[in-house]
Amino acid sequence: QVQLVESGGGLVQAGGSLRLSCVASGSRFPINAMGWYRQAPGKQREWVATITRGGSTIYADSVKGRFTVSGGDALNTVYLQMNSLKVEDTAVYYCNAQFIARNSWGQGTQVTVSS
Repeated sequence: QVQLVESGGGLVQAGGSLRLSCVASGSRFPINAMGWYRQAPGKQREWVATITRGGSTIYADSVKGRFTVSGGDALNTVYLQMNSLKVEDTAVYYCNAQFIARNSWGQGTQVTVSS
């Protein structure tokens, strides 16, 4: 049973930076991709970024150019570097480990951006 733990969230002023971490443990199968999602209260969860096992990265338009996802080959530890943060980035951020036949979610970490 894979366990995902996000960390690194906190309170930051607009224009500042945070680095989120997602640590996966106990996975028996390789992680094909690790996605980052976020959800603000009263809103739907939205996709933010993904890194594949092959190292390819893709980003939502809302964060492209500001956020960078990185990780090693195994994707056991993945980071989301968030720069130039905006108030609208405020949300709980979740990582999602994507396997061939299943996805696993972490508990989320709160990011709050103040103006």
